[in-house]
Amino acid sequence: MSLTYTKKEEESGLSSYYNNKTTIIQEARVFNESPISPRKCRALLTRIVYLLYIGETFGTQEATTLFFGTTKLFQHKDSALRQMVYLAIKELALTAEDVIMVTSSIMKDMQPNSEVIYRPNAIRALCRIIDPSMVQGVERFFKAAIVDRTPSISSAALVSAYHLFPAAKDVVKRWVNEAQEAANAKSSSGFFGASASSGGYLGFGGASTQNTGYSPMPSTSYITQYHALGLLYLIRQQDRMAITKMIQQLGGGKTGSGTVLKNPMALCMLIRYAAKVMEEDPNVQRQMLEILEGWLRHKSDMVNYEAARAICEMRNVTPAQLTRPIAVLQLFLSSTKPTLKFAATRTLASLALVHPASVATCNVDLENLISDSNRSVATYAITTLLKTGNEASVDRLMKQITGFMSEISDEFKVIIVDAIRSLCLKFPTKHIAMLGFLSGVLRDEGGYDFKRAVVEAIFDMIKFIGDCKEQALSHLCEFIEDCEFTKLSVRILHLLGIEGPKAPQPAKYIRFIYNRVVLENATVRAAAVASLAKFGISADDGKLQKSVAVLLNRCLDDVDDEVRDRAAMYLKVLKAPPLAETYVKDDSVFSLSALEAKLVTYVNDPEASEQPFDVTSIPKVSRQQAAQDAARPSTLDTIGAPTAKKSSPSPPPPTAEETQSAYLQQLAEVPELEPYGPVLHSSAKPVQLTESETEYQVSCVKHIFKEHVVFQFNVSNTLPDTVLEQVSVIMQPSADSGLTEDFIIPLPSLAATTSPGIVYVSFTLDSPESYTMASFQCILKFISKELDPSTGEPEEEGYEDEYQLEEVELAAGGDYIIPSYANFSSEWDRLRGGATATETFSLSAMDSIKAACDSIIEILNMEPLGGSQNPTSTSVHTLQLSGLLVGGGGKILVRSRMTFTRGQGVTLELGVRAEKQEACDLVLAAIGG
Repeated sequence: MSLTYTKKEEESGLSSYYNNKTTIIQEARVFNESPISPRKCRALLTRIVYLLYIGETFGTQEATTLFFGTTKLFQHKDSALRQMVYLAIKELALTAEDVIMVTSSIMKDMQPNSEVIYRPNAIRALCRIIDPSMVQGVERFFKAAIVDRTPSISSAALVSAYHLFPAAKDVVKRWVNEAQEAANAKSSSGFFGASASSGGYLGFGGASTQNTGYSPMPSTSYITQYHALGLLYLIRQQDRMAITKMIQQLGGGKTGSGTVLKNPMALCMLIRYAAKVMEEDPNVQRQMLEILEGWLRHKSDMVNYEAARAICEMRNVTPAQLTRPIAVLQLFLSSTKPTLKFAATRTLASLALVHPASVATCNVDLENLISDSNRSVATYAITTLLKTGNEASVDRLMKQITGFMSEISDEFKVIIVDAIRSLCLKFPTKHIAMLGFLSGVLRDEGGYDFKRAVVEAIFDMIKFIGDCKEQALSHLCEFIEDCEFTKLSVRILHLLGIEGPKAPQPAKYIRFIYNRVVLENATVRAAAVASLAKFGISADDGKLQKSVAVLLNRCLDDVDDEVRDRAAMYLKVLKAPPLAETYVKDDSVFSLSALEAKLVTYVNDPEASEQPFDVTSIPKVSRQQAAQDAARPSTLDTIGAPTAKKSSPSPPPPTAEETQSAYLQQLAEVPELEPYGPVLHSSAKPVQLTESETEYQVSCVKHIFKEHVVFQFNVSNTLPDTVLEQVSVIMQPSADSGLTEDFIIPLPSLAATTSPGIVYVSFTLDSPESYTMASFQCILKFISKELDPSTGEPEEEGYEDEYQLEEVELAAGGDYIIPSYANFSSEWDRLRGGATATETFSLSAMDSIKAACDSIIEILNMEPLGGSQNPTSTSVHTLQLSGLLVGGGGKILVRSRMTFTRGQGVTLELGVRAEKQEACDLVLAAIGG
């Protein structure tokens, strides 16, 4: 009777019964048979390993049963069976219990007199089952295996040491001499890791050469060096000097020819280590560069390419330093190996972004690759040519690109579109050809990433090339007729709402926009309504405005509430044009972090809840800044910590809104401050009152309440053998400060191992309506106690001590003004009838306009607008700033007109407009002081 398979069995690939977990556990009794059948046991072990490979899991009891059943097979000497045993116990050891009991059986196979084919497997298995506390007991076995002349044994020990390192660092670090000896190995023999003398072949279930009669040839792979280098780096990775020395010793000096490393993969790894060292320490760049240039002449293509790539990606690389690596990459362009051509073109494409002139020497070879059969190579070649070519070659390149766009994947299409995007800005006179190409590929089939890249390229052309704006908008209108991606439709509709009303004939775009209201989903319909409204609001023609109003009225019957609400709001705005400034033209949004914090405080304060919520006290940010803040990781855990030097890259600094939210959470936990009411403002960042290398580090944050000022001192103790008790800060205000001290909340105890402690000092404002400015002399007072080395507890007796801190100032700008985004031109005109002030200052200490801009922004703590913080002229500039005065003081705008004269510094005309005169006086006092 012949076996027949159902369609389901054919689709699954293997019989579900054959690979059923329950069936396998039942069949495991084959391990207990006497005599043992190697063939049956190997087949069952293969099924167990297969199940684990495809993600099947065994319970703890099931895995333990199978594990100890498998270990019974150690009594059989069949080499192929033994290999399967090791494969199975390595996987089952992760789930089974009491696996340590099999250690003695594994150790027998690790002995020098055991079969060479057993020892690598035994070493790898022992690494999985051994307890970290037992590593020291088998240290001598691993040391002997690392320096064994059989490559398979040495490699197995090195890789196992790599895996043992996280659990037993101190023990593995002692193996550095053996690892160094393995890296310096002069010769290597064997076949796939087994020596010729043993006659072994490490295959999956294979037999030894003694059984087959096969005589292996000597191997010259030197693979042990690759594994030894990885372990050496792991042991020394925290010591940059040791890594640098290792690279110099193993690298072979300036020429690279004297290197002891023979394995190409080991050399490639060493090159990557050298590149990392150069990135972390620019001081060693020159000596590392000499070693890398030596490897450019190595006999291995792999090493040549890795060295060339490392030099091309080097920080601040010069055109002269690029000459040799580019020559190597240029040779690869004419190679018969597709991998070399692909690697070279990809590296040159990346390098062309920053050094197009250096890459241009390869243009002839790159043009020959445009017709290469490997379309990936052709894509990178054409991309590089687009970045390095001249204006005369654009038309020819565009024709060649069109020919193979349909033959490549979306991933490579995106690469080409990005290259054309940068080419548009480089040669704006060629915009007709490039816009025609982009509009053509926009009609082709493709995924979201590809279509988004094309749309972004057209957006850039509209933004930077005025001549093509109208034609580009027409292409986008045609695209949204058949666009299947909601996000792209919304973005295009938004752009049409901004740029369409400025066009010579804005009415021609309205038909395309209204079609989206009729034919698309609710999200696109809502975007179309907003876009339509902008045409009506911006229209000078009353007829066009009426037409838009008619279309918006039809949207009032839409099934979606968002569409209806938008239509109703915009109709109201059309009837009352002044509302357009607030609801349509204003490109700012409330800071969500600040809004949330203020709302929480408002809801939790019974007295404040009786009054309407004051939305004018919430700072605003631009929409672009809001999107960037939403995409960044939160860093609230960094607030209040003293500045410290870090070896690893620092997390992004917290935004001002995140800072304020964190301070609100800290102050809410202090019961003494509860009667003060809500916090009006907290200073933007802690002011350091001590040097970074002192034993006590203190920073200060100022919190402004309606009738009080609270100073928060973050105190850190860096002495590990000392505890500070009764820590407080004594503040002495300047004469006639207008402040009266309320209380000090000291810190009971501060050890070096704890996080920074906080001391609060509170003052009452004698005149709550004014904005008090004062300076304070500060002294840190504490009782110092030594720690008992035997118990770790502080001694009973201590001594009083004090530490002089830097002065703390209650300043006009950073303590009473909150940065807030605004539309400067419209707000400046709106405040024309309010409080104003103008004064001229001479800033003789400023050596440039940029330095003056940075100083003014820091002093006033206001938001620079329109990129005015980055002056384009070195002689004349206007800095525009916006902010809010705390306590409901309203909007403040500052216009700083500056001129720079060499030898005389910067002359500043400061113009201020605000809703209250106090704000103008405060700004002038901040700059004048």
